[in-house]
Amino acid sequence: MDADAYEDYRRAIHDPATVHAMCEDHRAGLGVDREHDEADRTAARRIGCPLQLLWPTSDDMVDLYGDVLSDWRDWAGDRLDGDPIASVHHIVEEAPEVLTTALLEFWRSTP
Repeated sequence: MDADAYEDYRRAIHDPATVHAMCEDHRAGLGVDREHDEADRTAARRIGCPLQLLWPTSDDMVDLYGDVLSDWRDWAGDRLDGDPIASVHHIVEEAPEVLTTALLEFWRSTP
């Protein structure tokens, strides 16, 4: 993460509302989001649009989930693409050019 992005992050985390929102986002992933996912799985709902997953190589995604794409195959519609991106956690700040290229290639190849 470059110095400007890091300073923006440091400023944001000194705002209690920002910290609260960050915690609620993580909490939802373990609670209500998971409940909704299970309801969708039970109802055999699938994602109707092309789906692209991009994840950092040096984060814990593979440790937590193994084959990252495999968790999404049952959810995805006709098209599931994805690749790891060399970064630690903040892909947007750590590998913006690689991320932009991956997104543009996916969008351009999607009818």
